[in-house]
Amino acid sequence: MSQLEIKNLHVSIEGKEILKGLDLTVEQGKVHAIMGPNGTGKSTLAYTLMGHPAYTVTEGEVIFKGQNILELEPDERSRLGIFLAFQYPVAIPGVTVANFLRTAINARRRAENPEDKGIPIPEFRKLLKEKMAMLKMDPNFAGRYLNDGFSGGEKKRAEILQMATLQPEIAILDETDSGLDIDALRIVADGVNALMSKDLGVLVITHYQRLLNYIKPDYVHVMMGGRIVESGGPDLALHLEEKGYEWIREKYVEEEAAA
Repeated sequence: MSQLEIKNLHVSIEGKEILKGLDLTVEQGKVHAIMGPNGTGKSTLAYTLMGHPAYTVTEGEVIFKGQNILELEPDERSRLGIFLAFQYPVAIPGVTVANFLRTAINARRRAENPEDKGIPIPEFRKLLKEKMAMLKMDPNFAGRYLNDGFSGGEKKRAEILQMATLQPEIAILDETDSGLDIDALRIVADGVNALMSKDLGVLVITHYQRLLNYIKPDYVHVMMGGRIVESGGPDLALHLEEKGYEWIREKYVEEEAAA
């Protein structure tokens, strides 16, 4: 079983340090949730893991399958088995969902074998049909331009369809619940749950307990000041919902002072 090991990760953007020694291990077959107030570095972590060029790693390493992925390009990280569902997916007018997914699959195949002629169209159609049926998606969705004119819920479902098609081993969901009403949230969560298996580890980044009512975490972590300052089971998220972050903030300040 593979696992993503984040060790003493320090990250800056435009000269300002955001992550300040973050440690976390995400295993296949487990769901880890990261919660925390605004500005604590949750999305910074997600983008850093996938190699966004605006984020500068100044210290630490991220080990996956025996490699420090911080030395790899974003496409190499993806081919290794890591996936990021964006908080704000970008629209690509003129490119259908189906063509986008087929291009992504073919890019992976050709990276492994430059002579590969790409996935045959009948095989791709069968694969896409199976994944869309699993996610209870209308087949007509595949013919629409990617995220162009999509509702918030449709954009997030398109991200989950990408995840289903590319079959990563570690999936990072960056505030997937952002902007979704209850019905859309439930649909997206059902899609994630349909994909859960012993071969998929999920890192869910969220502000709210409501998403975790549908995607059940094995572990909950609280970020503050660019680090993980508290970890626990699912009950921790419920406690945060009831008590807020102030009790953790006080504890964090005390620990900082003692150090």
